[in-house]
Amino acid sequence: METIAKHEKRQTRKEAAHLRKIHRIKSRIMSVLITGSLLFVPAMTVSGSTLSEPAPSGLTMTSPQKPLSDAPLLSWDKNFDAIAYEMEIFSDNIKNLDPLDNDSRAIYRTTAIYTNFYELPLYEISDKLPKNGPVYWRVRALKLGRQAISPFSELVPLYTDASLPHMNAPIPRKTNQMAKGAAMLYPVYGWIRPTNASSFEVQIFAEDPDKNSLARPISVYTAPIAELYDTEPRMSDTTYYWRVRSLGEDGKPIGDWSKVSGFRTSPSDHWKIAVFGDSISHGGGRLSFGPEDLEYSWLHYLDSNAVNLSQSGNLTSDMLARFERDVVPFHPEYLIIMGGTNDLRSDEYTLENTIKNMNAIEEKCRRYGIKPIFLTLPPINPANIIRAFDEPTTPDWKQRFARFNDFLRTKPHIDVAKSFAAYSSENGELPEWLGYDGLHEDVIGKQLIAARVNAEWETAVQAADEWFKQ
Repeated sequence: METIAKHEKRQTRKEAAHLRKIHRIKSRIMSVLITGSLLFVPAMTVSGSTLSEPAPSGLTMTSPQKPLSDAPLLSWDKNFDAIAYEMEIFSDNIKNLDPLDNDSRAIYRTTAIYTNFYELPLYEISDKLPKNGPVYWRVRALKLGRQAISPFSELVPLYTDASLPHMNAPIPRKTNQMAKGAAMLYPVYGWIRPTNASSFEVQIFAEDPDKNSLARPISVYTAPIAELYDTEPRMSDTTYYWRVRSLGEDGKPIGDWSKVSGFRTSPSDHWKIAVFGDSISHGGGRLSFGPEDLEYSWLHYLDSNAVNLSQSGNLTSDMLARFERDVVPFHPEYLIIMGGTNDLRSDEYTLENTIKNMNAIEEKCRRYGIKPIFLTLPPINPANIIRAFDEPTTPDWKQRFARFNDFLRTKPHIDVAKSFAAYSSENGELPEWLGYDGLHEDVIGKQLIAARVNAEWETAVQAADEWFKQ
């Protein structure tokens, strides 16, 4: 962010209060999601950069009695609008720091932080550290181009002890398996990365390797980042297990295996509702958040729990091809179907074939005694898709989406697109505040989908029941 003029610094407290007000407004959005009134989320612009979030809070606290190692694992409260974070380290408790700009007096700075956890390699700058006493650190939230979306946090002391051990293994990010939306047929594994890791090895087991030392993995993956989308469906009446370890630049292991984590997605749990779709239903958004971040799953906000049978990247042809394998074993009473976005935004696939695939999925539902409920598609934003993924969008996507949604409205359906119409930009595109990457809705967008499903659920169920009788 550009440095603001000195006479503007006295406005800092007023600006911080304004940011807190923005945060409260966002938390109240759900109360008007289903109404027809248009809602605008305000923001504050300082020297050309827009700050829409409060400063990070909940920073790791240390003391002389409770120090961390010289590679301390630091954390702060998650910001669901952040693409990345910037951290600064200072050798002194500087009193006149500008909360709206970085400072040249920092002895360490990084913007390569993509979660609200970071193992700080202080040992790499040991010559710059004070001989006695703490260093001080602060952090702020960034968007894709590394522009700030929040002020820096308060400066916090960090006490360390070089004799303490470093983090010797990745730390799995655990999801509450009992939470709504947590049951995924295609799991996504996430972990906190040690700073010295270049990549990771992930092993999947059908039994607990901690209890059986002779257990052998059923799948082994290599991941370049601290997240892995499983390419195989994992359904079982028993528990699957996974663990991860760091690899160096030479591809050889560094440190130990992580603790073992388990999960279970079982057809025998008699799921009444299942969701079948692509990445919009699989979960994730804002580039840095995956399906394991349940706040980015619209299933998490449903009134009733549902098993997630979606797979990121799917075309409607993929959904059709995997129906018997992935849907039939669960045999839900109602199957919520949301697909077609990947087909219709590309000129490689025709509208006619997309409709044909959806009709075929509907017929498979009838064949296997499952009642389908289709969701109409929210809009996309081609410019933001280019920025985020460098993928083109066919120029006639609006017409294709409109015709496809009209087709879906002839079936048992829930009109998700209708909710987004009130919030779309003037040209009918997905606004950035609802979906930063132009394709996947963020937290508020996912809540908007769920709110529409909840509001129209009973009507859709009646339509599906009538369809089933025909």
